[in-house]
Amino acid sequence: MRSNWSVDTQIIHSHLSPDPHTRAISQPIVPAVAYSFPDAESAADVVAGERPGDYYGRYGNPTLRTLETKIAELEGGEAALGVSSGMAAISIAILAFCKQGDHILVTKDVYGGTYSFLTSLAPRFGIEFDFVDCTILDKVKQSIKSNTKALYIETPSNPLLTILDIQGLSKVCKQYDLPMIVDNTFMTPYLQKPLELGADVIVHSATKYINGHGDVIAGFVVGKSDLISFMRKKIMGDLGQNLNAWESFLILRGLKTMALRMQRHCSSAQKIAEFLEHHPAIERVFYPGLYSHPQFNLAKKQMKAMGGIISFEVKGGIEEGKRFINSLKIAMISFSLGDPETLVQHPASMTHNSIPVQDRSKFGITDGLLRLSVGLEEPEDLINDLDQALNSIYLATN
Repeated sequence: MRSNWSVDTQIIHSHLSPDPHTRAISQPIVPAVAYSFPDAESAADVVAGERPGDYYGRYGNPTLRTLETKIAELEGGEAALGVSSGMAAISIAILAFCKQGDHILVTKDVYGGTYSFLTSLAPRFGIEFDFVDCTILDKVKQSIKSNTKALYIETPSNPLLTILDIQGLSKVCKQYDLPMIVDNTFMTPYLQKPLELGADVIVHSATKYINGHGDVIAGFVVGKSDLISFMRKKIMGDLGQNLNAWESFLILRGLKTMALRMQRHCSSAQKIAEFLEHHPAIERVFYPGLYSHPQFNLAKKQMKAMGGIISFEVKGGIEEGKRFINSLKIAMISFSLGDPETLVQHPASMTHNSIPVQDRSKFGITDGLLRLSVGLEEPEDLINDLDQALNSIYLATN
């Protein structure tokens, strides 16, 4: 990497060069399972990690190695691990620090899949956990136990877009010698650099903005080289959570446009959030780019831009919310986010359905809450689509 390159240039050029044999600019796809060696000694050295190289497809492949190196550099980490999904990345990161009898602190605003893993699978491993309001540093300190092994946060959170002070939480963690894991999916390395703010490990669902085209399921963990090596050999490899060469290639391809995509996602989301905030059919809007957001100043400090996700509540609750999303013409009802298409979903019945009804209020998941993943369409077309859907329910209720 050239030290004077901007991140926009790094995204395209870092660790990518024409193939020395074919001169092809695109990264070669190497789907091999097995690799041969000239002698037994070199094979043993690669398996032992004493020399670089691939030896079995479950632990990686050359296409993935290129992608991992690139992701690590973009995040400012020593190494990265590419895995089969965002949930694979999350579970690997947690299991790397926690075993039977250990305890982990988790931000109360957390993705439904993370909640499901903690409440259903973590107890099978004998891992304890507590959800805590990480916007208040003293509450985090008070929640630390003698067997606490890590703090896990996501910022902005899914779906309420709560912004957490990564630097402040890092100081607390270092005071108590705890590693901090940050889910950086909503921001990508283009908009936020948690390691520079004191985080120890970053996880991503690369299914979302990093790939950006809705055709790959993948995840990444970024951190220290020795930790990533442990995850690769003792967790990812043993559980079979590897990322294959074809999907690695698709992410390398999608990654090249990430800067342009994120700029459009963010600029459009800002316009749409401002429109929604002033519409009479809207009860409340959650978007860190609005002055009304409780962590607006913190977001401006630690994020390059505010992201492409907006959450909001339609007046009239769940029934009006359903009528609204059913009336949209451009935005599609879907579980995912970060695609070129604008996607809308109802967290209580979709992404966060794993959270029991009686507990959703603790996490701020109301029945009327909707999440909008703003795509790459012309923002005025999206606003017009939202406006016609909102006006239909506004007229019906008034």
